[in-house]
Amino acid sequence: MAPALAGKRIAVLGGDARSFFYIPTLIEKGAAVKAVGFDKAVALVPCEVVSLTEALIWANVVILPMSGVASDSSIVAPYSENGLILTAENCALTQAGLLVLTGVANAHLKELAAIYGWRLVEIVDFDELAILNSIPSAEGAIQMAMEASDITIHSSTSLVLGFGRCGTTIAKCLHGLGANVVVAARAPEDLARAKVCGYQTVEFPSLANVIGTADFIFNTAPALVLPRSLLLLTKPEVVIIDIASGLGGVDYAAARRLGRKALLAPSLPGKVAPRTAGRILGELLPKIIEKNCEGRDY
Repeated sequence: MAPALAGKRIAVLGGDARSFFYIPTLIEKGAAVKAVGFDKAVALVPCEVVSLTEALIWANVVILPMSGVASDSSIVAPYSENGLILTAENCALTQAGLLVLTGVANAHLKELAAIYGWRLVEIVDFDELAILNSIPSAEGAIQMAMEASDITIHSSTSLVLGFGRCGTTIAKCLHGLGANVVVAARAPEDLARAKVCGYQTVEFPSLANVIGTADFIFNTAPALVLPRSLLLLTKPEVVIIDIASGLGGVDYAAARRLGRKALLAPSLPGKVAPRTAGRILGELLPKIIEKNCEGRDY
């Protein structure tokens, strides 16, 4: 029986240290893999490092970083000497039906996919990935909070904004460390689940009533949930850790003017636990590639 990824020519374009740990799994499953944007870490990448042009001519599958492609066509590539830009000329080199995997796709990337006939798959909301990634995200957020504060998590009042996959894990970890956990959520079912877990709860419209008690605030909601009006009510020494996607959920300009310590912390899994996060991707990516290449003759 042929390996699961036999015939797949996968180009990994940029990305963080997670790449070092998921590429071996792709190779083990029979894929041919080439990487772009790792010229400063050639010894760490378990495959050939090539130019963007070579990779795009060759590949029938492309893996982008979780952040996708920026509006200026740049790709996150911390291990590249010269950066990585996806130009129109390079895009035109790709084959029709190219499978492109990314964490999130902005309007620009979706437009590129439509123009060049790519099959674009966003993986950030896959339950398996989101749930497993919530663990390094939660640990990293709490680590940042501890480093930024002069008090312990134990006995603190810790406010968690949002009770989805990451919010649930953060609240559980905080509770395990002895914090007094307060959960803010919009959906009645989320508030009910938080109550069952033994946490205090508050609806978002009522945040002003409790936010002044928080020593730590952990935001997971990808919307402006902490405007200036609420930041004014926080303790001067509060520590805010924002792991929401995009620009986060905090008015950072107001936070700076008020002297509040607010830290935006995107892509925590790749920063605090790249080995674990990379292995999670190593489990998930082959399944997604197999499913989306089913019936295609590569």
